[in-house]
Amino acid sequence: LYYKPLGLVTSASDEKGRDTVFDNLPEGLPRVMPVGRLDLNSEGLLLLTDDGALAQKLAHPSSQIPRTYRVRVGGRVALETLEKLRGGGIVLGDDETSDPWQVTVDAESGGHTWLTAVLHRGRWREVRRTFEACGHPVRRLIRTHFGPVALEDQPKGAVRNLRARELRALRNMLAQGRKQAKE
Repeated sequence: LYYKPLGLVTSASDEKGRDTVFDNLPEGLPRVMPVGRLDLNSEGLLLLTDDGALAQKLAHPSSQIPRTYRVRVGGRVALETLEKLRGGGIVLGDDETSDPWQVTVDAESGGHTWLTAVLHRGRWREVRRTFEACGHPVRRLIRTHFGPVALEDQPKGAVRNLRARELRALRNMLAQGRKQAKE
């Protein structure tokens, strides 16, 4: 588990010469790959693994592993907007619509709203594009959970190994997803 700070690209190299997640990992780690991505302006939990098959399974939309985000958006979010987010179907462009989310308002102040949003698949900039389509630009985006794995109080830029129970819980979620897909 890596707490990705703002301003890093989630790729092995960047054609624009920007710093990457891999430039900032501690020495001595095995060669790892990210499970999914966080964009340059997002921060938070990023899973890294040296198991390519596991990474692909965890990131695949069919896994339905929930990803939880703390989001600060511009403006006050109306109840009807929350219902749209919960129902899905918001037009994102390119013949894409949003999936239903679990979303709650945590706080409103100073012309901003903090929310917690839970998504079950990760698509390119989905949180940002969805809130933008609702008229609420994202000001801050932090992934706090990937399934049962939580960021907790980990400092930005820090890496820790997953606990055995976290890895078991992730593998169980994958097994449940495969079982449900067959039914």
